[in-house]
Amino acid sequence: MSKRDRSLREKVVSLKEAVSLVQDGMKVGIGGSTMSRTPMALIWELIRQRRRNLSCSRCIISTDGDLLFGSGASDHIITSWFAQGILWGLSKVMRHHVETQGKNYEEWSHMGVGMRFRAGSMGVPFLPMRAMLGSDVMKQRPEAKPVNCPFTGEKLLLVPALNPDVALIHVQRCDAYGNAQIDGLQFMDIDLALAANRVILTTERIVSNDQIRRAPDQTKIPFFCVDAVVEVPYGSAPHECFGLYEPMMKHMGSYVAQVNADPVDGMREYLERYFYEPNSWNEYLALIGMEELLEASQRGRSIYND
Repeated sequence: MSKRDRSLREKVVSLKEAVSLVQDGMKVGIGGSTMSRTPMALIWELIRQRRRNLSCSRCIISTDGDLLFGSGASDHIITSWFAQGILWGLSKVMRHHVETQGKNYEEWSHMGVGMRFRAGSMGVPFLPMRAMLGSDVMKQRPEAKPVNCPFTGEKLLLVPALNPDVALIHVQRCDAYGNAQIDGLQFMDIDLALAANRVILTTERIVSNDQIRRAPDQTKIPFFCVDAVVEVPYGSAPHECFGLYEPMMKHMGSYVAQVNADPVDGMREYLERYFYEPNSWNEYLALIGMEELLEASQRGRSIYND
């Protein structure tokens, strides 16, 4: 934080310019959780720019993890659960790459990931917790250190801080300076934004600073954490963004069937069609289909009317 440019300045850039901040071998924190507020447009551009050897961390990862492993962008994923979503269960793409290709799935408990981001956000080297004690997850994590509390004698587990080089976060709205407002569950995004050395925001829409100031209690990520802002409507597609659109289930179902039938060629064909061939994010959305986008929007916005 002390090295950041914390001036109040406009940070709006293109998707391509934003992703240029991410270099091969970096540690990348991913906001949202499972299929909620996934920064999919940023992941899409990362893959298109052929990034390699990224170490990616997210509280719960979904098909974004498939894509990061399958494209070769990442060889190390830190998370508490790696699945294609509640409907489809464990990822066959993940299993193929971990079991036969040497990729690293580093599993922590959900609380463990959260406490690591929290320690990173606080600027401390570790935090104590109880949640993994007695768990087989702890046996897989030599990085976590059991200790006796110097005050009570109670057995605790120390988990190390997690400070990504860059965080990728998608929000419903923010201003040009990076003051971001999040509707619905915040997941671990606030701690992630404070823990990361740099933050790239995608947003469904850029609004004026006056509008942000009218509801300051909704501003969850402040401008001084943010390095780049990109306006990307449907920036989580085919995942969801609370209050705006739900997951695009037809597309998701088709994707899962394709890559699970053949985790190598199925993934290669999917990436070619949806990631490498489109010339823009709008072309990618067109491949998903206007009908599915509109249906997802109708379902997503109905929550405010029920």
